[in-house]
Amino acid sequence: MEFRERLYQLRRERGISQEELANTVGVSRQAVQKWEAGASTPDLGNLSALADYFSVTLDDLVRGAEASAAPEAPVQQTVIQNYYQGLHYEYRSKRTLWGLPLVHIHLQDRGLCRARGIIAIGNVATGLVAIGGFSAGLVSVGAFSAGLLALGALAVGAAAAGGLAVGLLAALGGCAFSLGLSFGGCAISRFLAVGGAAIGQYAAGGAAYGSLLAIGQDAGSGSGLAITLEQLNTLHLSPAELLSWLQAQAPEAPRWALRLLLAAAGR
Repeated sequence: MEFRERLYQLRRERGISQEELANTVGVSRQAVQKWEAGASTPDLGNLSALADYFSVTLDDLVRGAEASAAPEAPVQQTVIQNYYQGLHYEYRSKRTLWGLPLVHIHLQDRGLCRARGIIAIGNVATGLVAIGGFSAGLVSVGAFSAGLLALGALAVGAAAAGGLAVGLLAALGGCAFSLGLSFGGCAISRFLAVGGAAIGQYAAGGAAYGSLLAIGQDAGSGSGLAITLEQLNTLHLSPAELLSWLQAQAPEAPRWALRLLLAAAGR
């Protein structure tokens, strides 16, 4: 059996199109079409990728089942060598939505492989819900993630949580950066920041700097109000009275933001 026939047979048995095989190997659909037509032959790197994907040996891929029919020469000693092919698993649901499988799981222990579906799980995953080393989706979870809601060691999204989190609306992490709300060991926000070190228009934390209002163990402000926890304690006001007092000092501040700052300050 020739290579082109063997490749066509393996692809049909797997039930995938030429385009899907091309995306898996990392070549164009036209390249796969030429291989199956016998117009060209893949290089060694692509042959290895094809063998790994179909879980066959290079000999089986190139020569087909006919290779096993050749008579074996008698030998006095047999040496068996095991070559590690690597772990590989792929599942693609038959049901689709918008042309994407509902579930696509594509994992291997070496190199990168892509999963693309409504729910995608893989080394590199893209989907409405994406889980992987590198993930991008509406909801994204991974070491490096990007999405509307992103969770990961490095997370970027409208709302992000992780070791390093960058969020448009909200960020939560060891280091958190956001235009809206930031919470973390180091929190920086254009609006409200709460953390060990907090910088924003409104800030609360161990060390807080707020351009309009800052509350913290150490507090500083540009042209606004800066008040330390020690100063708060000397006011001897109830929580409701303290909230009213802060509202009078910073009338432009939203009431919910003041409540949040006082809660972060333990008041």
